[in-house]
Amino acid sequence: MATDTETEAAHQAPMRYPLLLHHQVEPFLVAGEGCVRVQLWLRSSEDPTVVYLRLEPDNEERLVPMDRAADSRSWRVYLAELSPNPAESLSVYAFKVLWSDHQCWLDAAGQSPRLPLRERFFRWRFGESPPGWVPDQVFYQIFPERFRASGESPPHPRLGQEIRRGEGPIRAKPWGAPIDPRHPNTELYGGDLIGVRQALDYLQDLGVTALYLNPIFTSPSVHKYDTEDFEHVDPHLGGDQALADLRAETRRRGMRFLLDAVFNHTSDTHPWFNRWGSHPEDGAYQGEHAPYRSAYTFSDPKDPESYFCWQGSKVLPVLDFANPLVQDYFVRAPDAIARRWLRPPYAADGWRIDVAHMMGEGTGARNNARVLHDLRRAVKEENPDAYVVGEHFSEATRWLQGDLEDGAMNYYGFTHPVRAFLAGQDIKYHPVRIDAAELDAWLTDARSRIPYANQLCQLNLLGSHDTARFLNLVKGDRDLMGLALLLLFTYPGVPCIYYGDEIGMTGANDPHNRACFDWDPAHWDEGLRTQIQRLAGLRRAHPALRRGAYQTLLAEGDCLAFARFDEDELLILAVNRSDRSVWGLRMDLHVLPWLPLSLIQPLGRGGFNLVEGKLVLDLPSKGAICLHAKRQQALVGR
Repeated sequence: MATDTETEAAHQAPMRYPLLLHHQVEPFLVAGEGCVRVQLWLRSSEDPTVVYLRLEPDNEERLVPMDRAADSRSWRVYLAELSPNPAESLSVYAFKVLWSDHQCWLDAAGQSPRLPLRERFFRWRFGESPPGWVPDQVFYQIFPERFRASGESPPHPRLGQEIRRGEGPIRAKPWGAPIDPRHPNTELYGGDLIGVRQALDYLQDLGVTALYLNPIFTSPSVHKYDTEDFEHVDPHLGGDQALADLRAETRRRGMRFLLDAVFNHTSDTHPWFNRWGSHPEDGAYQGEHAPYRSAYTFSDPKDPESYFCWQGSKVLPVLDFANPLVQDYFVRAPDAIARRWLRPPYAADGWRIDVAHMMGEGTGARNNARVLHDLRRAVKEENPDAYVVGEHFSEATRWLQGDLEDGAMNYYGFTHPVRAFLAGQDIKYHPVRIDAAELDAWLTDARSRIPYANQLCQLNLLGSHDTARFLNLVKGDRDLMGLALLLLFTYPGVPCIYYGDEIGMTGANDPHNRACFDWDPAHWDEGLRTQIQRLAGLRRAHPALRRGAYQTLLAEGDCLAFARFDEDELLILAVNRSDRSVWGLRMDLHVLPWLPLSLIQPLGRGGFNLVEGKLVLDLPSKGAICLHAKRQQALVGR
């Protein structure tokens, strides 16, 4: 049986705030010429024997003693230099602090009494960093065929024809007519890139600064992930000129846009494959001697139906990136596809890489890292400031170390956990309900495994063309949708709105999540739209929300509170998902590098009080609060 003293000690062991403080933003981390200056802050009440910066040059431990550089009433600041790892461009580090009778470690996931796993160490990549413009954006994802119809583009050249896929003939439908789930990929409503250009006033009024376009290249389908011609924009989307005009207008407005790179596979109607004999030259399907036969993989050379295809879909034969023809066409040649669309007059600002983790040699993802590295190199050679973002539905740590992708569609590190917390479901409608502590653990685990510079470039989203709309998952609950939007705009990463979410569009999984945008303002949910405008304005007004550090303040039951801060300002965000109000929610602010002496409330309906470093909040049911403070004195350790 434990004694009273032992019980008290056990209760006090997991402290509510860390003794150690380090974030991968200034002043804790300042990049210099060939090295990085690193700071560790300790509570001034602590008096350690020695403080180490723990490195792993050549994969072997090196403990670098840190110098005591500055003191304040609350903190002692220790300083050391992080030198490049001679073995690779990625350097990992942690902190080890010794006392006479115990030790404490700090890594990117928090504190521990023992040596942490290497995968949790802080990470810094020398010589290469994500594009500096990305964290400042608000992205808007557009499914071009369903966003806006200008009426100026020609109809699909195969209108009324069937491509022998069993999907029915390609047909035109009136804008907004219900989608027929039996033939979802062959129903055309007339959306085009001219319509996107016409909608730029609307998008800028919403607060959007960057577009992510689903595939736009020539294809027989609505979704266009079955590309037939990578060298031209589909005529019924307006053709090449429509993209050039869109580029000119977005540039005039200071907006960015991403294109969708579907390089893992082609359409079965692509000339290289030519499954239906619609092109004059033999394709891979026609026989072993076809010019591009080796661009694909067949399990039985004599059986044309034995080709390897994406996820069993016969309309999507997979490309073999071991083949020099494939490598040259998409990546290596001077006029490769990955390069040419980054050049004027189109000058896209980057690529979203479809199924990035699956691209590879042979029948699957063999040498996937080499393929993506070659793709990234080609993109960065054309435009060092281009944004490379990968599609990954699951955990994507290995692709997010800064050498393959700048960021990812952050399903694992944002969409999954937020849906589980607020909707009680995952993106496949499977039940999973987590509380705030589990949400925080999930977010921390995902965030701590990648360099923070890449975390700031993660494309955070509530849903996309591949998931049910978030409003569906919460059964139309606008309050829960509002909490999700607050997290989307304030959590580290770049917010991305799926077209129509701002006006209250609903839709279950594909194809119902790809309905036509309703351009009748009388049908819009002005509450959601106004909230997004306010959140975009909040993010635009506060650099700490775009580039600042992140610190959890409280994660209990239905309530999550966290801070975003930089050297000049601090914002505190708190959400309550419960249908009951919460009163007197207390949190300790001593985890922050400076205490806000004067808080204001730019957003939310809750009440607050600040007493001796303790913040006390009252949160309404399914409500949130945002608090802001400016630093009023010099920051120690600068």
